Amino acid sequence: MDKRSIIGLVLIFALMLGYSLWNMPSEKERQALKLKQDSIALVQSKLAVAQKQEQQKSATTDTVKKDSAASKVISGAFSKASKGENKPFIIENDVLKLQIDSKGGRVAQAELKKYKTFDSLALILFTPDSSRFNLSLPAGNQSINTADLYFEPFWYNASQKGNNHLVVSGKDSLQFGMRVYAVGADSTVNKNRYIEYLYTVHGNQYMIDFKMNFIGMQGILEDNTNYLTLEWSTRLHQLEKSHKTELANTTVYYKPYQAKDIEYFPETKDKTESVKTKIQWISFKQQFFSSTLISKDYFVNADLACTKSSSVATPGRALKHMESSIALPYEQGKTSSIAMQMYYGPNKYKEFRKYKLDLEKQIPLGWSFFILSWINRYAVITVFDWLSGFNLNYGIIILLLTIMLKIVLFPIAYKTYMSSAKMRILKPEIDEINAKYPKKEDALKKQQATMTLYKKAGANPMAGCLPMLLQLPILLAFFRFFPASIELRQQHFLWATDLSAYDSVYNLPFTIPFYGDHVSLFCLLMTISTIIYTKLNNDMMAQSNQMPGMKTMMYLMPVMFLGFFNEISSGLSYYYLLANLITFAQMYAFRKLINEDKLHAKIKENQKKPVKKSAFQRKLEEITKAQQAAKR
Repeated sequence: MDKRSIIGLVLIFALMLGYSLWNMPSEKERQALKLKQDSIALVQSKLAVAQKQEQQKSATTDTVKKDSAASKVISGAFSKASKGENKPFIIENDVLKLQIDSKGGRVAQAELKKYKTFDSLALILFTPDSSRFNLSLPAGNQSINTADLYFEPFWYNASQKGNNHLVVSGKDSLQFGMRVYAVGADSTVNKNRYIEYLYTVHGNQYMIDFKMNFIGMQGILEDNTNYLTLEWSTRLHQLEKSHKTELANTTVYYKPYQAKDIEYFPETKDKTESVKTKIQWISFKQQFFSSTLISKDYFVNADLACTKSSSVATPGRALKHMESSIALPYEQGKTSSIAMQMYYGPNKYKEFRKYKLDLEKQIPLGWSFFILSWINRYAVITVFDWLSGFNLNYGIIILLLTIMLKIVLFPIAYKTYMSSAKMRILKPEIDEINAKYPKKEDALKKQQATMTLYKKAGANPMAGCLPMLLQLPILLAFFRFFPASIELRQQHFLWATDLSAYDSVYNLPFTIPFYGDHVSLFCLLMTISTIIYTKLNNDMMAQSNQMPGMKTMMYLMPVMFLGFFNEISSGLSYYYLLANLITFAQMYAFRKLINEDKLHAKIKENQKKPVKKSAFQRKLEEITKAQQAAKR
């Protein structure tokens, strides 16, 4: 890239920035726009409150009317179950608080007790209004939806009978059933014929055992039924500080049955897919939390969809709408069961690993490139967890992790500096060779003379590149690790209130294109330190002015990345800042400890020794002679 190209890029960027600033509304226009937006938000809030009140009123005072309408639709064995009143039942363990509704018998709400949203609210993955869990039953000449039926509770522990709030802790577990009974020939409820949703909740786990039991369903369900359709959908809402980042990390994951790899939808666009093969599990994954449905055997197939959504109830906080229509294998018989599991919890590597279902592959640790995943799984996470055991602030943990990494990479850094020092010492002689062979047709001679000089001096121009290539996978691994680490979520350090999100020290009254509407101080300091490092590195390498365009690009790159890192994890920017500062300290120490005069004298001694030509040099000489002969 030449100087003119660089100037052109800078001018284009400046024009785009100037155009954006020129079209930016005035202070008066911004105030008017803000007043309008506040008015709209107020109306939306009132609409949301009114809608919620209307739903509550409808649920409490119009039950009879709704039941009457439902009874016209549902007939046959489950006609009596179409009438009733929705009653919530709470099951609470050490980490979860679940609400199971009698209408539909489903988990209507899941709250994670050990976590809060970015604005300190209870962390609820989904609510009764934002989720659906329905089993479609082919019965007679109609399809009956369990979401329209009223289930009855069944307490397996007699001492808990009649209790609507069940609690389990530690290594204990409890079972709780929701049953919908069929009617007999005399139109009375038959307690021996029912469908049961059986929940087994463990005291200290996010994983719930879930089983659908079908008792005495012969003659009620179609005789040729070999699968049932389960409709499971959720409207996900914002839980993290950065809506943009969370949106970019929210999508559908699923694992094909007995496959090594998992599949997922691209986060940047809406997608609908009909999966015709067997599936082991399906997950509605957000940045740090997931709702996952797992088959103990397999799902026959599934239709999946992931689309961006909007919500009046949560204006500005809506993320995506996840939908699935799942075919469950069903065997005819007097009794039949479909065994599954439900996971409502954090995307935590160690938590996922203990289930041995490849759930951890939802965490973006660089799985597509095995070196990155190995570094994160076997090195970074192991050391990070070990340091976390000392109950240190996570900013200190990142500092210690960075120091440990720099110690491991110290030999590479030393070799890189020595190579740069040798190149800097040889620069006057390289300039003499360039002056001796200024013509393009003498390029091979110049290259041959340069290689001879390097060989005699014991220098290798590529010695500094190889260590950088060895460090690159580690840098990329950390780039993956920090934004995906739930351990950093809502952890305070210095001015940063959440190391998993951006740190904003000043909110701008406007939005700068390619940058944003806030100033991330860690990102700004990281950018400044990177520019300083580039300057020091260029000076240390003592490069000539043969590629001025490339030098300019090296300075522009940190500025270009400023816009990208401004929205990303402050823990990552903090790590890169620490890495640069430690590198500065290493460079200063090397410069003090390494006597370049002695190194120069050693290079001069090496130049006096006879050098055996390598096969490459001999081949290069033969090519040069052949070209000269051809010219003659």
